Amino acid sequence: MDSRESIALIRRFIEACVRAEPEEFASYFTEDAIWWNAPWKPVQGRAAIRETLRRGAERMVALPWEIRHIVADGDTVMVERVDNFLVAEKRVSVPCMGIFELRDGKIATWRDYWDLKQFERQLAATPLARE
Repeated sequence: MDSRESIALIRRFIEACVRAEPEEFASYFTEDAIWWNAPWKPVQGRAAIRETLRRGAERMVALPWEIRHIVADGDTVMVERVDNFLVAEKRVSVPCMGIFELRDGKIATWRDYWDLKQFERQLAATPLARE
């Protein structure tokens, strides 16, 4: 894939992340993919990635994510973004840096770096979300 196609794929994937439909989410990955959502341990394989997303979606709702910057060099895409969630009726926003390595039009590796303590502080301090 060229850089423009790689960026378009990851933009579509980020939209799918917000919908949090496990089958759609998993369809973006190779069978042997690795998802390392640091600070937790890496998850390997499409089926395990699907299950991890399913379990996460039971505990929180993804709200639209903000892409601040996205760049690619062929099959490698880097995305600076802010991920927004609703967790136990509290809105949480987490700055994040993601690196995607693509193979044959699918995600082979996804590494996300973000601050768990920042996430936890917001859960403890954020007032309940208002509709």
